[in-house]
Amino acid sequence: MGRKFFVGGNWKMNGSKKTLGELAASLGKANLPEDTEVVVSPPFIYLSYIRDTLVSKIAVAAQNCYKVPSGAFTGEISPAMIKDCGASWIILGHSERRHVFGESDELIGQKVAHALAEGLGVIACVGEKLDEREAGSTEKVVFAQTRVIADNVKDWSKVVLAYEPVWAIGTGKTASPQQAQEIHEKMRHWLKDNVGKEVADSVRIIYGGSVTAATCRELAGMADVDGFLVGGASLKPEFVHIIRARQKE
Repeated sequence: MGRKFFVGGNWKMNGSKKTLGELAASLGKANLPEDTEVVVSPPFIYLSYIRDTLVSKIAVAAQNCYKVPSGAFTGEISPAMIKDCGASWIILGHSERRHVFGESDELIGQKVAHALAEGLGVIACVGEKLDEREAGSTEKVVFAQTRVIADNVKDWSKVVLAYEPVWAIGTGKTASPQQAQEIHEKMRHWLKDNVGKEVADSVRIIYGGSVTAATCRELAGMADVDGFLVGGASLKPEFVHIIRARQKE
């Protein structure tokens, strides 16, 4: 179906100018597959520095933004500022933004609309918490979050959906390849029914949740898993192995 494999590294609130610069330099020297799109997401303060340090074939993403171009919003940054730093992607709706900082579906949708209008690519995150999965509400939660995102997208070519079961983020637990495939496939069917077949066939749905070099290859073999959004492992040498998850060693 021609969906290009996509691997994002979310560095979260980690690292220093020195350590992240060294990481960027090492990624530039690595033998990365041409058929995989790679994006890394440093803390805001290092966006320009990492863009200047990285090889051009690796894109840079911000970890969040606000929903308007400018104004009296202390501590926030806009998509225009992110673009001005050389970044071309943004992560929105990450579970930590939803559940640590209390961002609503509505606010995330507004951010998605504004970021896309400003020309950024959006990695839009959805996923259920452990109690929601145990209550059998996974599909209800994921589809509700996806609907708010879909309602704010005009150009799907600029969007990557990231399924992140909250119970698997930073816990060392990973959804089994079969669990990930099941939800990804159901998300694709939802897109077909609610957005259109062309979008459902072409949009990339990536998996996030304690992805490691040990788990990535089998996950990457699933038909509807089009890549990964990687947290802690993206700060380690094994990130290169994850980027190569579909390559024959």
